[in-house]
Amino acid sequence: MPAEGRNPIAFFENLDQIKDQIAGREVFLFLDYDGTLTPIVATPDLAIISDGMRRTVIQAAQKATVSIVSGRATGDVRGKVKIDGIFYAGSHGFEIVDPNGEVTINEEAQRIRSTIDEVHGKLSERLKKVEGALVENVKYTISSHYRLVSEEDFPKVEGAVDAILEEYPSLRKTSGKKVFEIRPRIDWDKGKAVNWIMDYLQFDKGKHFPIYIGDDTTDEDAFRVLKDNGFGILVAEHVRASEAAYMIQNTDEVKTVLEYFIEQSQKDML
Repeated sequence: MPAEGRNPIAFFENLDQIKDQIAGREVFLFLDYDGTLTPIVATPDLAIISDGMRRTVIQAAQKATVSIVSGRATGDVRGKVKIDGIFYAGSHGFEIVDPNGEVTINEEAQRIRSTIDEVHGKLSERLKKVEGALVENVKYTISSHYRLVSEEDFPKVEGAVDAILEEYPSLRKTSGKKVFEIRPRIDWDKGKAVNWIMDYLQFDKGKHFPIYIGDDTTDEDAFRVLKDNGFGILVAEHVRASEAAYMIQNTDEVKTVLEYFIEQSQKDML
């Protein structure tokens, strides 16, 4: 769902306000992967978390409850992050793995899995001659990447996606950064995945404070659900309307934000 909020304010210019908001409460940290823990790159396989960022996330997980919420398949993002004892919500939350390794799959998405495989095959065939087009099977969704597609060929990508959707009314299209995503027409998104994890953790507004950091339009659903209980932090080079309360500019600043929360947690423990 598109952002309907106001322009977020600069995170690092409001540290006193943020410190007051989280004081005395356990932080739940929800982190997107692409564009948040790693920079946006040409193809998904190149998005590798740095050793420094991984160490910082590990340190954060020692002070707070950490969840990775990604459009990637759960196994893919787990294999890249390689941190035990945290939550992973993959395929926009259709599949969630808790810190003990127990897997919860959205039942409606599970039933449509064979359709996703079928559509992935058809769309891959239709776009195989479009240079730069990449069709990725994300287990319960399909990502049609066009970052490397020429402007001239872009209509072929969108046309193929739209044509597929006419054949499969049980699916819908959403958009992200240089990608069309084909998802089951199910009332589920990153925001609902965040709510599921908070319910699992028995969220208490007096004791806990949830924070979501993300960069893409799909993260707006998560920003939206936290507006009354916590806040979102948008990662973006330029200011834009968002449901997030605060804004930082890049993945380097994501690392600095995580370090700030680690420091605050240490102070609270003194």
